[in-house]
Amino acid sequence: MPVVFRHEGYRFFFFSNEGDPREPIHIHARKAERVAKFWVEPDVTLAESHGMRSTELGMLQRVILTRRDEIVERWHEHFGD
Repeated sequence: MPVVFRHEGYRFFFFSNEGDPREPIHIHARKAERVAKFWVEPDVTLAESHGMRSTELGMLQRVILTRRDEIVERWHEHFGD
């Protein structure tokens, strides 16, 4: 489970097994027991969340938008495509 970056106590990561066939580019964010999954392409959108407030999800979406290029680059490095 490669961690891409951390931000204000949140861990942003991929799972090494992201489906077969692999799902489109996305990232997971976790803090304690709260977790969310965001699609990164074509737009940064919430896929699912558990235990997170809407303000929290909005902040996470803005962080992902800001670091989108880094996330996409790390995805391709990790999955080799």
